[in-house]
Amino acid sequence: MAIPTPVNGQITDAVTQANVKVLGDAPAMAMGAIYQSLAHSTGILYENAASSQQQLAIAAQAATNQGVIQIYSVDTMAGAVATSKIAQSDTPDNMLSLLTALRAVGPGAGVS
Repeated sequence: MAIPTPVNGQITDAVTQANVKVLGDAPAMAMGAIYQSLAHSTGILYENAASSQQQLAIAAQAATNQGVIQIYSVDTMAGAVATSKIAQSDTPDNMLSLLTALRAVGPGAGVS
């Protein structure tokens, strides 16, 4: 028991025991808080990992779609490039001159 005081000894013993209990529970409470914080952080980690995987799957699907579109548009692009090259050359002028000369020869030349 504590040093004699004007307060009843049972009261001082109860307060002392309560203080000792609080001090004894403090490490367990601290570890509980640490474990709870760790569990929460791990949950957020897995949530972010799942979100990243979902975003990567969407990006992979978009890249695949772009690849398929490019594969299917090869003929169209080749035609467009060839038309552009012909349009930039003097071939249309030569063809028009040839057509004009053939029409000048007359209908007997096979061009109508």
